[in-house]
Amino acid sequence: MRVGVAGALLAGALGCLATRAAAQADPVQKVLNQMDAAAASFRTTQANFEWEQYWKVVNDRETQKGTVYYRRSGKEIQMMADIADPPKSVLFSEGKVQVYEPKLKRVTSYEAGKNREAVESFLVLGFGGSGHDMLKSFDVKYLGDETVAGVSAAKLELVPKSERVRNIFAKIWLWIDPARGVSVQQQFFEPSGDYRLAKYSDIELNQKIPDAAFRLKTSGDTKHIEAPKG
Repeated sequence: MRVGVAGALLAGALGCLATRAAAQADPVQKVLNQMDAAAASFRTTQANFEWEQYWKVVNDRETQKGTVYYRRSGKEIQMMADIADPPKSVLFSEGKVQVYEPKLKRVTSYEAGKNREAVESFLVLGFGGSGHDMLKSFDVKYLGDETVAGVSAAKLELVPKSERVRNIFAKIWLWIDPARGVSVQQQFFEPSGDYRLAKYSDIELNQKIPDAAFRLKTSGDTKHIEAPKG
């Protein structure tokens, strides 16, 4: 009897060790753990970006550059992107996306509504969010390591579990800096073959960002438009 109990305890211990070793050997779990650790201490991120939009049908592309800011506010992550040329600002806060176009003196607001979780996951993907939380919305695969802007990054492929979301983005590639647990590059693929490639540089983590960085700098004659709820 004693031998049987000892054997059972030994088998259980070996099983736990094997499970832990498997988790450590799984590169997806390793990257997600690194993102979880970064999310636990996340307060703010500031980075320069270059966004490239590609349209397959016309074989054309457009590049935008600017600065993006993220910060944790309560349980949500807020995002502000200031685009340099043409000037435009995109603010995501409290479940609403606001797009300010200074030349048109217009702010267009989009209520995320029931799609809030999906909208938030796309806008703040790889910046402040838990790695394992991604498993709720995506099937995640490890595609290997690649060097991006001098950083040895882990490349992940995310496929949305929701068919509705897959109709927007068929898949997403993320390049995660394992040392900081944040994204240094992203690529969003649409079913049509169009894509958006986002590159981030000069990333600063947990530095003080003034509240003004998360406000649209509108003029008194700016028009405010509520987009139809889709």
